[in-house]
Amino acid sequence: MSTTIPPPSDPSTRAPQSQAPALWAGALEEARSLIGVDLRRTGQTWNTEASPDSVRHFCWGLGDENPLFCDPAYGAGTRWKSGLAPGCFLYTIDTTVVAPKLRGIQWMYGGTDFEWYKPIRHRDSFTVRAHLLDAVEKHGSKASSFIIQTGEVLYTNQHGELVCRALGHTARTARAKAAGGLKYEARDPHRYTQEELASIAHQIETEELRGAAPRYWEDVVVGSMVQPMLKGPLNITDMICWYAGGGHSYQAHRMAHMQRKRHPADAYINPETGAQDSAARGHAESKMAREVGMPGGYDVGTQRISWMGQLMSNWMGDDGFLRRLNVAIRRPNVFGDVSWCRAKIIDKRVEGKAHLVDLEVFVENQLGEVTAKGNAVVELLARVTTA
Repeated sequence: MSTTIPPPSDPSTRAPQSQAPALWAGALEEARSLIGVDLRRTGQTWNTEASPDSVRHFCWGLGDENPLFCDPAYGAGTRWKSGLAPGCFLYTIDTTVVAPKLRGIQWMYGGTDFEWYKPIRHRDSFTVRAHLLDAVEKHGSKASSFIIQTGEVLYTNQHGELVCRALGHTARTARAKAAGGLKYEARDPHRYTQEELASIAHQIETEELRGAAPRYWEDVVVGSMVQPMLKGPLNITDMICWYAGGGHSYQAHRMAHMQRKRHPADAYINPETGAQDSAARGHAESKMAREVGMPGGYDVGTQRISWMGQLMSNWMGDDGFLRRLNVAIRRPNVFGDVSWCRAKIIDKRVEGKAHLVDLEVFVENQLGEVTAKGNAVVELLARVTTA
């Protein structure tokens, strides 16, 4: 049962009626007020089923043509006897954004800690439970004060099996015009030379897809690097494709109007038209991104984490199983940026009958900045199995 806790009765502890409020006295208490409560997931669901079409659309939104995911007939011929969905497809079932309260305070996706227990097969359907675990106040150089809300999302399939547990981390930051709000320096899109563009094209065209060739645990060398996967330069078309397959929580026309009427602090006035719009258009428009406090139009954190899932799928091949993927978003990825998705093998071990590989994963842009980092655990086949 969903529960709604009324807002604080003391006006001094409530958000001001502004579209760019600063964090107010009592904001942390409000951010923590729904800890442990099962929450409604209104607007957080794009799909309820891993249909072949929805899985393919998700993959195409990443630029991923892996036939294990995109071709049901191919999947039926693998050891899984079915087409699969990549683990991060679950973002379309539930965004993992568990960030209730704090109207008018921008949310920025901070990262996900995924743990998968079973593969996601075509036609699997899901129910979700989500609740807030914690909220803590932090201080930083780009925003003087912000709140991190961490929520747990449990994905259960039609057989009653727990398929995945995900912890989503969301940063709540005041917008740029607020006192202490988010303020990145503006950054123009990077201009690439012809030599750089040729190098980018070569790396994209030679992307590794392990596919049906088994990658055996015994052959993995600790300390070695995975062949990097390149994404970008990021553009608006990439974002449209991501939203089409990966989903979004935005609303259109009458639905958007009624949402803004109910929650005016979550809207923003378009300075060119004077009409209200979603603050999320900063993902598509540099001017709005600057209003939020970002350096320019920018990507979605779940998109970048899904790229890291693709890197793992490409590397491990059809027979591998991604057990864990924990990625924290460190910096925005703005339009024009190139992202090198990288991984380093840091250990391999046997746990029961499972042959596991531990990897450090990170994303690096053309400026040499690490924009996301974390770790992964992959289960591989072994030539010699444990009795």
